[in-house]
Amino acid sequence: MYFKINKKTFLDNINIVSRAVSMNSPLPVLHNIKLSVKDNYIQMTASDGDISIQTSIFSDVESNLTIFEEGDILLDGKYLSDMIRKIDAEIVEVETIDGCLTNIRGLQVNFELNGIKPENYPVIDFSQPAESFELEADVLKNIIYQTCFATSEKELRPVLTGVNFNCNGNVLTCIATDSYRLAQKRIILDRNLDFNITIPAKSLQDVSRIINTDNDITISLSDKKVLFIINNILVQTRLIDGIYPETSRLIPTEFNYELLVDARDLLNALDRASFIKNEGIYLVRMEMEEDEIVITSRSSDVVSVERVTPIEYIGNPLSISFKGNYVYDAIRVLNAFQVKISFNGNMKPFILKSVDDENVLQLVLPIKTYN
Repeated sequence: MYFKINKKTFLDNINIVSRAVSMNSPLPVLHNIKLSVKDNYIQMTASDGDISIQTSIFSDVESNLTIFEEGDILLDGKYLSDMIRKIDAEIVEVETIDGCLTNIRGLQVNFELNGIKPENYPVIDFSQPAESFELEADVLKNIIYQTCFATSEKELRPVLTGVNFNCNGNVLTCIATDSYRLAQKRIILDRNLDFNITIPAKSLQDVSRIINTDNDITISLSDKKVLFIINNILVQTRLIDGIYPETSRLIPTEFNYELLVDARDLLNALDRASFIKNEGIYLVRMEMEEDEIVITSRSSDVVSVERVTPIEYIGNPLSISFKGNYVYDAIRVLNAFQVKISFNGNMKPFILKSVDDENVLQLVLPIKTYN
């Protein structure tokens, strides 16, 4: 195996596939990146058993790829990344010189890295499932941004560590919840489909970081896996087994109180009080009247009181307590100038929406307090 390549192109692709390299894997072979050098392109593959990533670099003006000898090798992902990063040259050369010993060089820098025979690497099936649809890159990134934060970090209920993608007809509904808050986004597709899958949040976040294009993203799925096709990049992840809980009954449709407020004003008020914790919890009480919102956060040592002027408030005076970081996160991902918050009482779930986008909904459960 022997090739020359533009350093930036090579390093960019190493960084992409490295997202699937797990140094904690019980299979040491998965610490490596598989390089497959073909006639006119290089294929790089990495996997941690849950998510697998494959990139293809073709010989063109940008890559400056020149292939002298085909071959395959497994190289330690971290060492490979560090070595390429340290080479201060526009073009780097990679050559296996003695069995699996690999020489990596550029200008006056020369590294040697012991590789592993590719036969030891598991076979990864990147074949494209039959069920497919496309989303604009920005739309997919927004789905991930506006839902993943609400997934659970606890493995007690694995299905809650992912985002549920449920399509009925041409309406795609994406839902995440940790049982205390919920995020939901709806997208209208250009075709009718029928599926219900749950994708690990971590995999989706990796997909979001990898997206480097304005082109549409192809999403192909089966009952076991989902494959994201991003130009010359394939990102494949397992699906989470289990039935996602029915959440539609949790979302109220009628309300007794409604608050319209400047999103930045409320975010700033919540942020200023965020350092105050009561038994480790950022607890906020919000008291609403027609002409004033009072936000109080307290601990045994500190009390913070913030006042915000509402744009509009409908209903009798209401006092409600909640985790401040939950509401802060919900407002932040709405990307709105004005936020409408709808309530049914101090112990009922409440809804947050942007006034400009009815397709995104955030739900938060209040907390019972005794003061």
